Amino acid sequence: MGHIAIVSSETPRRRVAPPSIVSFSGFEASGRQADALQDAERPVVAMAAEFCSGGVGVRHSHRRAQFLHGLTGVMTVITETGSWTVSPQHALWIPPGVMHQSRCWGSVQLRTLYIEPDAAVDLPNSCRLLEVSTLVRALINEAVTFPTEYDQAGREGQIMQLMLAEIGRMPAVPLRAPMPRDRRLARICEAILRDPGNNQDLESWSQVGGLGRRTLTRLFRRETGMSFAEWRQQVRLMEALSRLNQREPVTSVALDLGYDSPSAFSAMFRRSMGISPRDYLRWSADKMPAAAV
Repeated sequence: MGHIAIVSSETPRRRVAPPSIVSFSGFEASGRQADALQDAERPVVAMAAEFCSGGVGVRHSHRRAQFLHGLTGVMTVITETGSWTVSPQHALWIPPGVMHQSRCWGSVQLRTLYIEPDAAVDLPNSCRLLEVSTLVRALINEAVTFPTEYDQAGREGQIMQLMLAEIGRMPAVPLRAPMPRDRRLARICEAILRDPGNNQDLESWSQVGGLGRRTLTRLFRRETGMSFAEWRQQVRLMEALSRLNQREPVTSVALDLGYDSPSAFSAMFRRSMGISPRDYLRWSADKMPAAAV
């Protein structure tokens, strides 16, 4: 498991000490810190953590809603209903009680909010990938320096309320691969998520799931709203975005994801995103926030 550092601070009114960093090892320590925040007296609390590349969390849920954002690196988050790729340009909204599991690609500087259900009634009731504004990024980076029992009537409470209002205005990003409930289809999807570049044909995948090709085709669209080919392409697009955000060469990404050539990959990417992979690399470099200290 990767190294984790969780940022906390003492209450400013006491002037005991400036914000400190407490180091732990493994996702489990971060989970314990998150669990403790679920019972905080304030309706919105913030937490910061650092994860090394390759870290994988256990499947879990929170009593509160969660707003998950990484200043650096990329996270893949899987729930019972879908898989999302969370880059520094995005955040994932996770409603209360939703089981989820995360994996880190590159060093992730996490900034997250935990929000009481009563304070989130006007926010989405399903997982949603959101486009993060410069304002929200600055606000959440400030919020992680607040004590757990911040002054709700003062500046700190006003910042928390402003963040809730801004989250409600953030545009959704259509980057999601819905997960089927049928266990045979789920077995196929889990294999593709592990290896998006696997180019097995539909007949071979039907054997993996233990069902006929026609049944696979019919069930897949019924349970996900997408054809099998569309779903696999969406997974590949999400994987491509994850790797491009880590500055991997376009050619390497294209070939690893099963495309015959970089041009074939670029054509798919342009159809889906409206820009070429190389233009996306330049755009994401311009948008990438500076690492927090």
